[in-house]
Amino acid sequence: MPKPPFIELADRSRFPILYEDRSVLAIDKPRGWMLVPHSWQKTSRNLQAAITSSIAAGDFWARSRGIKFLRHIHRLDADTTGVLLFARSRGALDTIGDLFESRQMQKTYLAVAQGEPKEREWICRLPLAPDAKQFGRMRVDVRSGKDAETGFKLLATHAGLSLIEARPITGRTHQIRVHLAQAGLPVVGDELYGRPDGKGLALRAIALAYVDPFNRHRVSIRAPTESFLAAHGFADVDEA
Repeated sequence: MPKPPFIELADRSRFPILYEDRSVLAIDKPRGWMLVPHSWQKTSRNLQAAITSSIAAGDFWARSRGIKFLRHIHRLDADTTGVLLFARSRGALDTIGDLFESRQMQKTYLAVAQGEPKEREWICRLPLAPDAKQFGRMRVDVRSGKDAETGFKLLATHAGLSLIEARPITGRTHQIRVHLAQAGLPVVGDELYGRPDGKGLALRAIALAYVDPFNRHRVSIRAPTESFLAAHGFADVDEA
């Protein structure tokens, strides 16, 4: 029986596998799954805990691949969808993780924002820090915040909304969301920095690219965008 092209949990939740090799496995993370410590049991939507339990149970997706270990290398916000990379060994976790820390991992997102930017391309370098007045929220802090850099490119506009490509260089919490909100372009559906929307947060991680430190081959991982674009009225846009 061939290996299934997805991770399937006991509750029948499925996460499409976008890429895999001997070191890593990438999935298309759906909305609502949290990346919190494995021991954090306050929600059944703890993605790392669910995958670890599935492996321990010998579920076929893992057994067919000989997977004994799978740990997320980076994070996506619970309501952000798209490419999420896992390491298949502790060595890969450290080595591939270093690519994120050293800013050698190229990350690309699509965001649908309210309003239209004044420029077609721009870079935001506003430093960020936790908001002391609201737990879980970030704010711009020029004096003591950590450096943060995001490149933005306007792809299309429609009905007062903008489709924007975001390429974060750093990886601060809520970085894209805060930088867009500070530009007067809050992400559609952003409850923290904009306003809620029935369609959810309009932010999708669509690509990761890097040079594999083990074999020096170029790796490019992409998530499908058709449904995301169609949901927000940009079905005719070619974001490439």
